[in-house]
Amino acid sequence: MSKPSSFSLRGRKALVAIKDERDLSIVRRQFERLGIDIWNGGFDHASGRHADVILIDDEFLPLNPTMRRTLSGAGSVIALLGTETPSRLKLVFELDPASFLVKPLRSAGIYAALVMAFERSERTNELKQQIVKLEERLRSRRIVLAAVLQVMHSHAVAEPAAFALIRRAAMEQRKTIEQMSAEIAAKGNLPRATG
Repeated sequence: MSKPSSFSLRGRKALVAIKDERDLSIVRRQFERLGIDIWNGGFDHASGRHADVILIDDEFLPLNPTMRRTLSGAGSVIALLGTETPSRLKLVFELDPASFLVKPLRSAGIYAALVMAFERSERTNELKQQIVKLEERLRSRRIVLAAVLQVMHSHAVAEPAAFALIRRAAMEQRKTIEQMSAEIAAKGNLPRATG
């Protein structure tokens, strides 16, 4: 299944927490044009709902515990900035926004902010997946190293020969080198067929 394009917004869901009625009407109108399902009512009515994007007015900052729970694990956050004071920006940074808009809102810029937010979110998720894979590889390298050292010691061979023995055993048993290394580390020796 292919991932949705960051440029295609139809069918996405948004939670909007905006205090100013004028700004809210602009967002509603633009989201309707873009095909984004919107619910407004703030964070009190958002529990159990999944939002692809959350637009949050900086007037709601600092967040109360209900708001924090709603934001944890939620979609991309777009902050609506009314003031650019350092203290306000610090509160906004705590949201880890993927994009932002400056108040008073205009219809121009909303689409770009949404696309940027979805693209940043997608790239962040890809980086997190890469980090998980690299951490798994690092853990498996430690296991391989431990197995190589055990084989070197038990068979009185150099590192390249020990690794070759492990590789051959893995191929014979149709396992990965990491799986074979974990077995060697657990049992303390190579399987008999290769010894």
